[in-house]
Amino acid sequence: MSPVRSGAIHAFLAVAAGAFGAHGLQHVLDEYSLKIWQTAATYQLAHALALLFVGLYEEQRRTRLTLTHWAFSLGIVLFSGSLYALALTGVKALGMITPLGGVGFLVGWAALAVRARRV
Repeated sequence: MSPVRSGAIHAFLAVAAGAFGAHGLQHVLDEYSLKIWQTAATYQLAHALALLFVGLYEEQRRTRLTLTHWAFSLGIVLFSGSLYALALTGVKALGMITPLGGVGFLVGWAALAVRARRV
């Protein structure tokens, strides 16, 4: 899947999750859990936009940023996914997965920085 398509799908899901959290979960979750949910949606949207940028960069430079693409995608799944699950279930152990997603984000940004330096 291309980074643009992946980014568009993640952006769609982030907006839907944000709206669902704000309107569908406001009377279900406590304030702490709603903040966790919002953090998940915010990071998902930010990295979805980054994926769109990666796709446009690839097209302009005629290069592939495969590591960046997959690191951002994995980061979204692990970071945001674990936070969504934590907010809904309250199972604190899910919070141990979140930093792995953060590492995915960091790897993606570092790979982009290294690759952009060489072009």
